Amino acid sequence: MAPPITSKNFTDDVSLVVVLLDTNPYFWSSSPSLSFSLFLSHVLSFVNSILLLNQLNQVVIIATGHNTCDYVFDSSALSSINQSSGNAKMPGFCEEVIKNLDEFLSEDERLSTVDAIYGVGSSLLSGSLSMAMCYIQRVFRSGPLHPQPRILCLHGSPDGPEQYVSVMNAIFSAQRSMVPIDSCVVGAQHSAFLQQASYITGGVYLKPQQLDGLFQYLSSVFATDLHSRNFIQLPKPVGVDFRASCFCHKSTIDMGFICSVCLSIFCADQKKCSTCGSVYGRAKADASSGTGQKRKDTS
Repeated sequence: MAPPITSKNFTDDVSLVVVLLDTNPYFWSSSPSLSFSLFLSHVLSFVNSILLLNQLNQVVIIATGHNTCDYVFDSSALSSINQSSGNAKMPGFCEEVIKNLDEFLSEDERLSTVDAIYGVGSSLLSGSLSMAMCYIQRVFRSGPLHPQPRILCLHGSPDGPEQYVSVMNAIFSAQRSMVPIDSCVVGAQHSAFLQQASYITGGVYLKPQQLDGLFQYLSSVFATDLHSRNFIQLPKPVGVDFRASCFCHKSTIDMGFICSVCLSIFCADQKKCSTCGSVYGRAKADASSGTGQKRKDTS
């Protein structure tokens, strides 16, 4: 087992913000209240404000598509942009993000084999969360000093029940590493996955009411570093949807059956766990009684 990571920060107000950007074309093509171009302009202004708040701040943007996810911006890798010029770096920063996003969207479209049949398809949230945690773990091990990391999910697509296990694994990994997951949901429905992610990791969950003022929500709620959050009043969710997804049909359930060995969840009673192969007590008893009856008949 790897030794525990000791967190040593530059200062309390230096942040590493990993932004997960939902680029699902099925969602944005059906969104009546906010276009993707307007959404991207709000996000780019917010990212630029984070970089201007402190010259040591870092921002990483991960695009979350329908079929894949990838890095589209890393402020620590900037070489051709003058870091000492305030707003002068904004045009170059936007140009790089848009260029990488165009390449990513083309690749995501190329990987699409079938269209979303039942309305809006889900985005690959589990993949982008895993990539974010991998990046943060590399930062933890890069040296004795590092910024304070946090993840911001800008999400609009509905939850994918088939991603439940991998999403929860990423959430528990973030909890163990003390990395808050903030969530800003721009879709019509709340996200049960992100509600649980923010609740478990100590992050902030917000569903803005006026999407035209998205930048104001981002700058006033999510631009605050973790140290300053101890002194301000941040929005708290009214409730958290703790429902899980079953492993058999990948549907959200209120009540279910749990395997006592691997903790897999099923919507119906099972004789044998499809995940770990364990045979449950009732099935064992039935099998043993059937064997005893057979032996009795043949003797």
